[in-house]
Amino acid sequence: MTVGLGVSIGTVNTVCAVSASGGDAKGRARGGPPITWRTTLTFDSTGTARVGRIPRHGRAITEFADLTQRTAPTARVGHRALSAADLVATVADSVIRQVIGAKPDAGVGITITHPVGYPAERVEELRDALDAVGLPQARLVAEPIAATAWLEDRHGPLMPGLTLVYDLGGAGLTVTLVRVGAGCPVDPIVGEPLRSTVFGGRAFGALMARRAHWGATDAPTLVGVLSDAKITELRAAHIRKSLGLVYECLRVADVTMADVDRVLVVGGAARPPEVAGLLGEALARPVFVARDPERTIAEGAAILSCRAAAAPIAITHRRVVWIGGARLRRRLTRAAVTTVVAAAGALFAATAVASDAPGTAVIDAGGVCIVAPAH
Repeated sequence: MTVGLGVSIGTVNTVCAVSASGGDAKGRARGGPPITWRTTLTFDSTGTARVGRIPRHGRAITEFADLTQRTAPTARVGHRALSAADLVATVADSVIRQVIGAKPDAGVGITITHPVGYPAERVEELRDALDAVGLPQARLVAEPIAATAWLEDRHGPLMPGLTLVYDLGGAGLTVTLVRVGAGCPVDPIVGEPLRSTVFGGRAFGALMARRAHWGATDAPTLVGVLSDAKITELRAAHIRKSLGLVYECLRVADVTMADVDRVLVVGGAARPPEVAGLLGEALARPVFVARDPERTIAEGAAILSCRAAAAPIAITHRRVVWIGGARLRRRLTRAAVTTVVAAAGALFAATAVASDAPGTAVIDAGGVCIVAPAH
């Protein structure tokens, strides 16, 4: 049996999922329930990292998961200076050790996701940081590609076409068009992914606070000030405004909603059912969402890891050459490895049909097909 680990490190939460080969009767990958931590780091006196802790005394390092920040947090542990990429790699190493209880061996596939908008130099920086913590075998995959791997595994095989991934997280909204199904290209991203911090869990929380005139002394009464109906109304308006980002993403890709086959909703802020319901009604497309959409990306990454572990590919490690005191890293097979990693997104068609299968709940909400795994 092959085992795959998937790790999604967000600004607010980190999720690690496990997928094992064999799966269920339909051939879908299965594993234990994903584990979630707060994306915080603390270091003890020995320099050992702890993920997810908010110490009563001392300081936890937060807000480091986005490597594109102008002033990304850094840390000094002993004589080591850790960049934001080092902190992300430390989180990945720590949660993987916690999940499997040891350093992963060669038989364990590992996929770590990153925001789709990262430029090449940020991905390379994260690659170097993972190598430094002892995870050279970890693959890096963009978040929407991992998300569509989950979709294909749970509800595929999918007909070739476009999937719009609506990722509503705590820190923002990212909209991406991904080509799926048999024959999809090595790079399945279509057009340009768009991101906005105007939408998401934090932005909606701030909106509720403003509407409730929430002050420091009023915090305990916020729920009483805003009724459930009012919160639902505000959330619907919040999601409706986000459609502008969706249409802009379509415009940049030179397509329309008529060219999109389905919408996949992921992210921790997408749990309320009105999010998927409103998107399905407004976009007139089938909307797919997991019972806990915050875990979708990590589960998709674990599925990709399991598939890759089942068909291992020899990877030549990078050689470090010292010339005049400067370290030049020659990535001997980087182009080939990058192609292989990106091609993982093209393996989706290998799974069996899962639509209308036991364990899948299909909810008809005003003509909108909202699909979620049922327990």
